[in-house]
Amino acid sequence: MSCAVSDAPSPPLARTPLHEQHVALAGRMVPFAGYEMPVRYRKVVEEHHAVRQAAGLFDVSHMGELRLRGKDALGVVDSLVTNFVGKLKVGRAKYTAACNRRGTILDDLIVYRTGDEEVLVVCNASNLEKMSAHFAAHAEGRCDFVDESPETSLIALQGPKAAQVAAKAGAGETMLNLRPFRLTQVELGGVTATAARTGYTGEDGFEFFCANADAPKLWGALMAAGEPLGLLPAGLGARDTLRLEACLCLYGNDIDETTTPLEAGLGWVVKLDRGDFLGRDALVQQKEAGPTRRLIGFEMTGRGIGRHGYPILDAAGDRIGEVTSGCPGPTVKKNIGLGYVPVELSAPGTALGIEIRNKVVEAIVVPTPFYKRH
Repeated sequence: MSCAVSDAPSPPLARTPLHEQHVALAGRMVPFAGYEMPVRYRKVVEEHHAVRQAAGLFDVSHMGELRLRGKDALGVVDSLVTNFVGKLKVGRAKYTAACNRRGTILDDLIVYRTGDEEVLVVCNASNLEKMSAHFAAHAEGRCDFVDESPETSLIALQGPKAAQVAAKAGAGETMLNLRPFRLTQVELGGVTATAARTGYTGEDGFEFFCANADAPKLWGALMAAGEPLGLLPAGLGARDTLRLEACLCLYGNDIDETTTPLEAGLGWVVKLDRGDFLGRDALVQQKEAGPTRRLIGFEMTGRGIGRHGYPILDAAGDRIGEVTSGCPGPTVKKNIGLGYVPVELSAPGTALGIEIRNKVVEAIVVPTPFYKRH
């Protein structure tokens, strides 16, 4: 059998409605999940520290927004996710996972109850096509489904001064007093948006959903309000170092369709006692038997950085797993990482080796998260 190489060009990268703003800010653009996205505007570490100490503004419009409407909309979503969202109140949100029948993770999601008969599901950009088809198939005949991603922009304002920035941009008390995983409609910078107190950095903050046409105006209002307070635009590079310090899983690295929530330390979003959902039987079996491996955090004690895919070795030098994520932690000032190892080698204090370019560098299992805000 012959193997032909296609000369067909790759599809062009999509651009978010904020592309011109990124270019004007000298953003370094890179391909990501089919989009041309800013990886950084200045040094990644500067953007990282701005988010930890003041505020950062992220364009995350590549994320997927799936809307379900109808009397059974919440029931459909509840049957497909591991957390219990069946009685989620309007104006509240929950982090969860969606699994297949094997109990492995299709995606990690946030479910927002936006109305009495309306639910918004936010999924990862890399999984949009898969998750859109998944929810559409299960919604058929039960409720209306629409993929609103093409017309929706998402801007994340993150950091300890996020509320100050929002207030300066005109946010009212209702939004400023939102508790974590709550949402409300807002008028901000002359734009109507949905504001949620959610994020992916380990810091306080808000995420704003708005129409594409309104995104540049909202971005501009937040930048103008935030710059005097130390806000910086932040790209994918800082988003990754921030989420890793906070030990927030990245789909495609730390979780995927070969991992279960119980292995990944996400047992807290798996509610096995609340009725049936897709993947429940497999997860019940795994919980009863006990997972054989676990996602752990490690610090490098030798010189080196454990990167995605690097082998993890035990004290005898045998390969026992691999690194899923790793980087220098700008806030914790240590080289940190995540990876799967056998349960019996997952306790904090366990000595490990990370194979870096054919050399074994010492590491140690540590408690997670690496960073937690006060």
